[in-house]
Amino acid sequence: LLTFHRLICILQGMNPLAKELNGILAGTACEPLLSDFGKRIYFPKGIVSQSSEATQHAHTYNATIGMAYTKGNPIELSAIKNQLPDLNPKEAVAYAPTPGDAKLRKLWKQEIYRKNPTMSSAATSEPVVVPGLTNGLSQITDLFINPGDTIVVPDMFWGNYRLMMEVRNQGIIKEFSFYNEKGTLNVEGFITTMRDSAVNGKITVLMNFPNNPTGYSPTMEEARQLAQGIRGLADEGYHILAITDDAYFGLFFAPDACTESMFSLLADIHENVLSVKIDGATKEEYVWGFRVGFVTINSKSMNEAQYEAFNKKLGGAIRASISNSSRPAQSMLLKALDTDGYNEEKEKISDALRARYDKVVEVIKNRTKGFSLKPLPFNSGYFMSFEFTGGNAEDLRKELLYSKGIGTISIKDTYLRIAYASVDLDQIEDLYKEIFEAADRLSS
Repeated sequence: LLTFHRLICILQGMNPLAKELNGILAGTACEPLLSDFGKRIYFPKGIVSQSSEATQHAHTYNATIGMAYTKGNPIELSAIKNQLPDLNPKEAVAYAPTPGDAKLRKLWKQEIYRKNPTMSSAATSEPVVVPGLTNGLSQITDLFINPGDTIVVPDMFWGNYRLMMEVRNQGIIKEFSFYNEKGTLNVEGFITTMRDSAVNGKITVLMNFPNNPTGYSPTMEEARQLAQGIRGLADEGYHILAITDDAYFGLFFAPDACTESMFSLLADIHENVLSVKIDGATKEEYVWGFRVGFVTINSKSMNEAQYEAFNKKLGGAIRASISNSSRPAQSMLLKALDTDGYNEEKEKISDALRARYDKVVEVIKNRTKGFSLKPLPFNSGYFMSFEFTGGNAEDLRKELLYSKGIGTISIKDTYLRIAYASVDLDQIEDLYKEIFEAADRLSS
C-alpha cells in the first residue's frame, strides 16, 4: 500500500525523493530559482545507486552493473588497450560515476581555489563532471529556466546560447550593448537590464569572460563594480542566478585584465545570489575533444548538505540525459594534472598565445590599410573582433574565404571574428594584411 506521503507526492506529480531534496533546499537561494523540471528532478535509488553501494560492500560477487568483467577487471579489447597503454581497464573502459571521478572532482575544486584566491574563505559544492561546458550550460538551463524566463547576456555572445536557452528551453534572451560609449565593459547595462528583465522577482544573468567573440575580460575594477551591482539588486529583494561561462578562463594577456572568475568575486556575496561556475579542461588544459567540464555552485545561503542536495538534482539531470561522462578522458586528465612539470608546460603554451596576442595588437596599431575595420577592445582569450564599417561583414567573410582561402566568422553582418589563437605567430602579420586589403576592396 502507498504511504500517505507518497500518495500526496504522486498527486502533486512529484517523486518523494524530489520532494525530499526540495525540502533540504528550502530557504536557500536555490529554491526560488529552480525551474519546474529542477523541482521535479532527483537522483534515483536505482541501478546506479545500488551499484555504487555494491562497489563498497559486495566482497563476494558483484552482479549489479552492466559491464563484462574477467578476473575482477572490465574486459578490454587489445586494440583499445594498445591505444591507452598507461591506463588500466578500470581507468580506460569502465563506466565513470554519474557525477564524475571522485579524485578528479576533488582535485578540480583545489584548482578552482588556487586560481581564484579571492574566494579562499567561501565554501562551494563539489564540482560535478559534465561532458563539456556546453552540456554544463544545458544542464543548468534545464534546472533553472522555465518557458518565458529571461536570461540577461550582452549583445556579443556565443550563438549556441540561443539554441540552449531559447529554442531548447523557451527562455527569452535579453541583450544590451557589451561596451559602453567609452569602449569599456557596460556594467551599467548589465545591472539595468537585469532589473528591467526580472520575472516574478527572479533574475538570471550569464557572464562569459574572456568573452567569445570579443576576447574581452573586465578589469578588476569593472569586475568589482559588476559584483557590487549584483549585490545591490539582491539587496532590493531580487533572487539572482549568476552563471559564469569560464570556457576561456586563464587566458588573460593584458596586464589590466581581471585574472579571477566572476564566480570568485560573487562568492558568498548575498543570501539571494546563487552563483554557478561552468568551466572545464576544454581550453584550460588544451584538450578540446576530451569533453570534460565541471559545474560548481556557491551561495551564502547554503551549507554542505544543501550543496549535496543540489548535486543530487544535477546528478539526476545528467542520469536522465547523458548518463555519465567519458571515463578515459577523466582518467587521463587526472593523471596529467598530477604530473610533474605539467603547469610549467601549460605556462609555455600560455606564453605562446600571449605572443600572438601581442603581435595582433602590434599589427593593428601599425596598419596602413583596412581602416574600415574598427577593432573592438580585447585583452584575453582566443579571439578579437572587428566592426566592419565599410560594408557587410558576411560579404567580407566570403571575400576572404573564396578569394584568399582565409576562414573567419561574421556576426550579425556587422562584426568579423578572428581566432588568432589558431594561427602561428609568424603567419599573423600576413593574415591581417589580407584581411585589411579585402576590407578596402569591399568598402564603399
